[in-house]
Amino acid sequence: MSGSTFGLLFRVTNFGESHGPAIGCVIDGCPPGMALSEADIQPDLDRRRPGTSRHVTQRNEPDAVEILSGVYEGRTTGTPICLLIRNTDQRSKDYGNILDTFRPGHADYTYWRKYGLRDPRGGGRSSARLTAPMVAAGAVAKKWLAAQHGTRFLAYMSALGEIEIPFESAEHIPNNPFFAPNASVIGQLEAHMDALRKAGDSCGARIEVVASGVPVGLGEPLFDKLDADIAYAMMGINAVKGVEIGDGFGVVAQRGTLHGDELSPEGFRSNHAGGVLGGISTGQDLRVSIAIKPTSSIRSAKASIDRAGEPTTVETHGRHDPCVGIRAAPIAEAMLALVLMDHALRHRAQCGDVQLPIPPIAGSIGA
Repeated sequence: MSGSTFGLLFRVTNFGESHGPAIGCVIDGCPPGMALSEADIQPDLDRRRPGTSRHVTQRNEPDAVEILSGVYEGRTTGTPICLLIRNTDQRSKDYGNILDTFRPGHADYTYWRKYGLRDPRGGGRSSARLTAPMVAAGAVAKKWLAAQHGTRFLAYMSALGEIEIPFESAEHIPNNPFFAPNASVIGQLEAHMDALRKAGDSCGARIEVVASGVPVGLGEPLFDKLDADIAYAMMGINAVKGVEIGDGFGVVAQRGTLHGDELSPEGFRSNHAGGVLGGISTGQDLRVSIAIKPTSSIRSAKASIDRAGEPTTVETHGRHDPCVGIRAAPIAEAMLALVLMDHALRHRAQCGDVQLPIPPIAGSIGA
């Protein structure tokens, strides 16, 4: 199957199925000499893994990562790094009733039409379980970017269904199952999820992801723009239906007098562009927002067809997230890190010798 490899110089090839014996990835292009162990990767997988609260799928996977190659005596060798995550809690029988039918809103029908057969167990390759290897690869990229450039990543939920979540403090994000930056709304979010589960329904979410300490100059015109590659990466995450960079669709109602980020010797006075101009990073915070659709696998009956083209109804049983956006924050961080890692290596290869008489200006100094 093509379409399983992401990146140019930092290449990540994803393998496995939701209910196969294991999932994982091969990273090719990681620079040698970086200290790396499973302990560097596991914390991000623990943030993404299922079964961590009553508001997500109760599939109980430890998601313990194993490094099979590319590391010797605790340091990367520059050769391909193979990361393996074993599946230990499959319940394939939960999907026996959809072998001959297609779940509305899911990839069942399109996979069948394209390949002539499909793995119905947990969605096979279309399952969001396949984001776990990307989170693992993203952890490797995040460590290198932090060491080389001081780059840091932060993702959080800004809306759960129709409930807006005002940003209060990043300190709240790791202390609740929603990655919400506001402690005062947790009770409302929990009640909303309990009601959805009782009704056999689901909802969408909006996730914000920010990268700070981004070096100036990442990205290339015309078709390898940094923001274009970010959008490509984010749309590759399961259930993402919209991506905004900076003010996103808010620019429609803005005037040029507001939107154009003014510069001063002290730094940019605003960041409406989201840290990218002309497809090249400005050194400001990269600001990305993604819209995640409601979970397609729901208990409520919906009209569909079977493989003979006859009408039927489908009820999806098994263990599913009423909102897949709840576990999306570490995934969004990982995909942004993979884009920045790839572009940092590309920039170093082509423009590593470029020097200017004045240093880059600071990041944003205004709102």
